[in-house]
Amino acid sequence: MSESGRRGPNNGTESQGGGRSNRDASRRNAQGRERNRGPQRGFSASAPSQRTRRADPARLVAFEVLRAVASEDAYANLVLPARIREHRLDRRDAGFATELSYGALRGQGTYDAILARCVDRPLAKLDPAVLDALRIGAHQLLSMRVPAHAALDQTVGLARAVIGAGPSALINAVLRKVTAHSMDEWLGLLLAEETDATRIAALRHAHPDWIVRALRQSLVNHGRPASEIDALLEADNAAPVVNLVALPGLGDLAEALEQGATPGELVEGSALSAGGDLGRLESVRKGTTRVQDVGSQLVARAVAGVPLPSSSGGGERWLDLCAGPGGKAALLAALAHRDGAKLLANEPAPHRAKLVQQALSAVPDDSWTVRTGDGREVGTEEPESFDRVLVDVPCSGLGALRRRPESRWRRAPKDVADLGPLQRELLKSAIDAVKPGGVVGYVTCSPHPAETTAVVEDVVAKRDDLELLDAGKALDAVSLTGNLNAGHELTAQLWPHVHQTDAMFLALIRKKP
Repeated sequence: MSESGRRGPNNGTESQGGGRSNRDASRRNAQGRERNRGPQRGFSASAPSQRTRRADPARLVAFEVLRAVASEDAYANLVLPARIREHRLDRRDAGFATELSYGALRGQGTYDAILARCVDRPLAKLDPAVLDALRIGAHQLLSMRVPAHAALDQTVGLARAVIGAGPSALINAVLRKVTAHSMDEWLGLLLAEETDATRIAALRHAHPDWIVRALRQSLVNHGRPASEIDALLEADNAAPVVNLVALPGLGDLAEALEQGATPGELVEGSALSAGGDLGRLESVRKGTTRVQDVGSQLVARAVAGVPLPSSSGGGERWLDLCAGPGGKAALLAALAHRDGAKLLANEPAPHRAKLVQQALSAVPDDSWTVRTGDGREVGTEEPESFDRVLVDVPCSGLGALRRRPESRWRRAPKDVADLGPLQRELLKSAIDAVKPGGVVGYVTCSPHPAETTAVVEDVVAKRDDLELLDAGKALDAVSLTGNLNAGHELTAQLWPHVHQTDAMFLALIRKKP
């Protein structure tokens, strides 16, 4: 259709009614009534027939992900791939949907502070679907290279298609207010009278205040300056590169490297993915090449590689006490197979135990078994039976905020406190299960002192048959660099802003012979 055809009957020619000018006529409808009574009201430059009335598939995927996270307590990294397949997005649109979903979730706190200044009611009074659409629009307008007119038009079209015409008008009005300032300008307004350093960092980097305080404390506790907090928070907000691992003796990275992956620089047998659908790689489908953060690879290899005075070089028994969903267990099983050892992978939840079974299926089954049961009971049921024990305890996950964008807004200080007793009981069970001369690797995906050093110190201090080994030295021994600078007072802590890994903590506890 021609441009004039899309404009309709009044497309810029002089009005035929009473000699009024085109400007006067444009303010009146077919019945001669004024439709805009003052310059303060804004209307779309497009005629109603031009306005987007459908949901762009990529934005629809992002909206559905945010809705599932908010209303179903879902995890974005699990929902997103399914939605991308369901809507059959190509690689470009899938990338857009991923950035829009994760970006809106990561920045939620800061976007909400901005939106609160553009809405005439508390955000809690808005329909949750409307608020999710506003967050999607705000992320496009303030943090993506999307033209403002496209972000507005497409977000309003999404709302009109899936929420309704009435809410779409509100969304249009609010997002037009958002466009009045850039992100830096909005931050300047939000922080103009703010003096608290924690609150400033929380708004600037979109983290809850309590997590900013906890991470600053964690840096100091693990021997790093508190001044690194901004770099750490920025690393949390950077989209992480997908890490791959080839199971030792079983997997091969050649196929991934041919598809554009680059060799990892921190640990043997690792690679950085070039993106795309990794499920297309045969080695990934077979399970001999897996997606796994390099921090997880390092701590698993350190536990498997630390020298033991009682080691005979073969016939060892290894235990992964909290094995689900199976990533570290698969790597340990492959290392056990290579070294002539055998792994017991324990997982209390039956459905997660099945995931462990699937993860281990690529490793010859004479090297591993799966146990479904409470890890706190293993030390009593099989005392002093294992040479090496990995206890990767349930934790707050503050070390993986970059991979789980919604988790920072779900967690609360109470979660850390509530997990403490379980973490201590699991570590005690692991120590009871290890042989004299054997080693326990205590691991968390959190740098929080309450989940790391405090747990280890509490448990070790109550027994005189335990000693800490140098975990930093053990990580260096399995690293390609040989000098990760992760150790502090015998424990070790990896960092997103230093090592480009998740913030994995490792303590190595040896039971004296």
